[in-house]
Amino acid sequence: MNKEWSLEVLYKGFGDEKYKEDKAGLTNLTKELEEFSAVLASRKDEEAVLLQAVEYLEQFQLLGMKLSYYVALRQSVNTSDSETVNEMNAIEKLLSLSSKPMAAIRKYIAGIQDINAYFNKYPKLKEYEYLFSEIKKEAKHLLGDDVEEVIAKLNLSAGSAWGNLQSFLTSTLEVEYKDNIITLPEVRTKAYSEDPQVRKDAYAAELKAYEKIKDAISFSLNNIKTQVNTICELRGYASPLDMTLQQAKMKRETLDAMLEAIREYLPVFHKYLKHKAKIMGHEKGLPWYDMFAPIGESNSKFTTEEAKEYLVKHFRGFADDLADMVEEAFDNEWIDFYPRKGKVGGAFCENLPFVKQSRILTNFTGTLNDVITLAHELGHAYHGLNIEDHLPLNLDYSMPVAETASTFNEALIMEAAIGDASGREKIALIESQLQDVTQIICDIYSRYLFESAVFEKCKSGFLFADELKEMMLDAQKTAYGDGLDHDYLHPYMWVLKSHYYSEQLSFYNFPYAFGGLFARGLYDKYKKEGADFVPKYRALLKATTVMSVEDAAKQAEINLEDPQFWRNSLQTIAELIEDFVKLA
Repeated sequence: MNKEWSLEVLYKGFGDEKYKEDKAGLTNLTKELEEFSAVLASRKDEEAVLLQAVEYLEQFQLLGMKLSYYVALRQSVNTSDSETVNEMNAIEKLLSLSSKPMAAIRKYIAGIQDINAYFNKYPKLKEYEYLFSEIKKEAKHLLGDDVEEVIAKLNLSAGSAWGNLQSFLTSTLEVEYKDNIITLPEVRTKAYSEDPQVRKDAYAAELKAYEKIKDAISFSLNNIKTQVNTICELRGYASPLDMTLQQAKMKRETLDAMLEAIREYLPVFHKYLKHKAKIMGHEKGLPWYDMFAPIGESNSKFTTEEAKEYLVKHFRGFADDLADMVEEAFDNEWIDFYPRKGKVGGAFCENLPFVKQSRILTNFTGTLNDVITLAHELGHAYHGLNIEDHLPLNLDYSMPVAETASTFNEALIMEAAIGDASGREKIALIESQLQDVTQIICDIYSRYLFESAVFEKCKSGFLFADELKEMMLDAQKTAYGDGLDHDYLHPYMWVLKSHYYSEQLSFYNFPYAFGGLFARGLYDKYKKEGADFVPKYRALLKATTVMSVEDAAKQAEINLEDPQFWRNSLQTIAELIEDFVKLA
């Protein structure tokens, strides 16, 4: 089993003739788009124009995705590679040239009065019915073609560049730990150590290291959020959150219902944290450096081969197509496992539906948490499996449902593991799961509060690093309450998390809470319905690219606008916390 992924299914390198051909093809396609869009206003043959427009959009989607995903994946495992950075800039520049013609084409489609009349005649257009309805909504917020072009071009040296700076600085940051120099991902994994002194020392070393880059990254955050505020105002959105929800194909009523339930249940999570603090001898709540401290006697360590066997075994009981896909991912070099200098921290999955595969990045160290992370990312890959047969313009699912299949996988694996365990091993597994769900509720809520505050305060001035630290601490105090020791929080979480540093995607925090709670609700239905649930689940995943979040949920008979659904999901966690308190 190879421990690094292979990207040769895309290209063998920048010198690959296929890469050169596709890059040239994207250049030519961009010129054709410009020529096509320039004469749209004078064309009278609406039907022919629509068909040709869809053809161009499909070609651009597939070619642009293939090239941009390739350079982004290469960059993620070696952020300091100058050749990759140069190619990434070149591809981004090419893609930016399409902004003006794309805006013109989408406006043309939005202006077709009776587009439904073509659906019976052309089955392909019928499959794009939801897409066309979304284009009509978005058209209200499009600016002039020239303005769209300027925004896209300027972004290369603005929001996109600031995001790249954060990625570069955090991935190359040197951390001084006990007279050694280690990477940021390496020092963060020490938070899971059994040795309390190691955890505390690593926490101190991590925070000290951020001092070296906090000011530079504060400029990244300020400029990205100011850019988003400006563009939202120009486009006529009420706020960045309003724009995010429209991009997410999600109603504000759904977000409000979920947040209402979360706020009601925060004291339950505080109870868990205080109980863990008591077990570990802390009197003022749990210090941040002990949040991931292991409880119980589970010392499970996994090789990548053992992780594969463990995951396949448990997924096989749910669905053969999921287990088969996991085997393929391990065997056919879909996964880049281990941390190394220059590789980005954390984990992610990139669906490559045009080749019916995915690629997964992790920073694997062999812990059970790492296996759960693999399960999570493989859930994203399973989501990709269920949408890969859609037409090219129906391949994108929105932020909230993006975390559904991944978190469902987590719930499935942990339920199986806890069911097989007993005694102190069972305590360890339950506590490990509570660590995770506390992150997607308390920590994610703190990030939501922080980002909301940053967007608001950026309107009136620059936020220096020290002010950002205080804002982060305030958000953490609200979300974690008296569950954590307020003398030991994490004032630099805003430096670390890449989710804040996208000019295209704001509020990439609440989708984790959504995905976690939505998945728990789905898993609860699976336990009640058994095998009858699986086809509904697949139908839901497939629908996520061609329906709103609310309509996709209806495939599994769920009403997301009802706070009670979210309360029911949170109650399953509350029951787990009660089990932990009794057992520990």
